[in-house]
Amino acid sequence: MTLETLYDIARSTWVVWMVLLFSSIVLWAFLPRNKKRFEEDANIIFKDEENGAKNHG
Repeated sequence: MTLETLYDIARSTWVVWMVLLFSSIVLWAFLPRNKKRFEEDANIIFKDEENGAKNHG
């Protein structure tokens, strides 16, 4: 198997790999078991305000 053959195979399958990768990431992001974690992460910026810390900006 030459480098040229490997290049041809990679060139013909990269779209399939990218679609699979994208689909996997989207599926992972929308799984119900991840909802609580993502909601907690989304509220991190508000935690300082809840604790009474002043904005230093």
